[in-house]
Amino acid sequence: MLIIAWIFLGKTTTRNITLGSLILPLLMEITPSFKVVNSDLLAVIYGGALMGLGVSLLYRVNAASGGTTVFPMIFKKYFYIDPAIGLLAVDMIVIFMNIFVDGWNAFFLAAFSQVVTAVTMNYAETGFDKKYQVRVMSNDHLEEIRDLLQKEYQGLTIYNVVGGYSEDKKQQLLIVVDCNEYGLLISKIHEIDPNAFLITSSVAKVHGGRWGF
Repeated sequence: MLIIAWIFLGKTTTRNITLGSLILPLLMEITPSFKVVNSDLLAVIYGGALMGLGVSLLYRVNAASGGTTVFPMIFKKYFYIDPAIGLLAVDMIVIFMNIFVDGWNAFFLAAFSQVVTAVTMNYAETGFDKKYQVRVMSNDHLEEIRDLLQKEYQGLTIYNVVGGYSEDKKQQLLIVVDCNEYGLLISKIHEIDPNAFLITSSVAKVHGGRWGF
């Protein structure tokens, strides 16, 4: 893994991975080993979550603990694959091969653990403060929708756009809202124009304006 990292990730990253590879077994050796919960399922959930958090912190500083955590860094650099997905794919291959050694029960527990790890990594990367970015277009009621958004919401942005087929000049409204405001917002827009064209996307972090720094 260190040779592969040297070839594909460079000297600095390889140095970080080497340090992580040395520190991990040392910390595992000095950390007391005891059973916190009796349920294997709970152990898998807690263990997977802690694993995801730890690996995410390492990836943030361009480091890894060695082993299968190296490949996701390569996937991200060359193929722009999310590290959480890359690690899940690689570890699932390893876990699948272990069916012949440990059986199906161990396979399902380990696979579930990796899913928990991937979900935790995703949230550790993007945060829990998710919001919705809504783009609105309307042929006949744009002014009414604009007045609604200006009156009841903050952070409205207006774009001048051109229709792809008609080539008509139009305006598009963009607003960012909390998740709990989204459903009511869509209902209000559809009350004004049931045929309004809406595009919604999730955003992980919003800074400034009503959300502060």
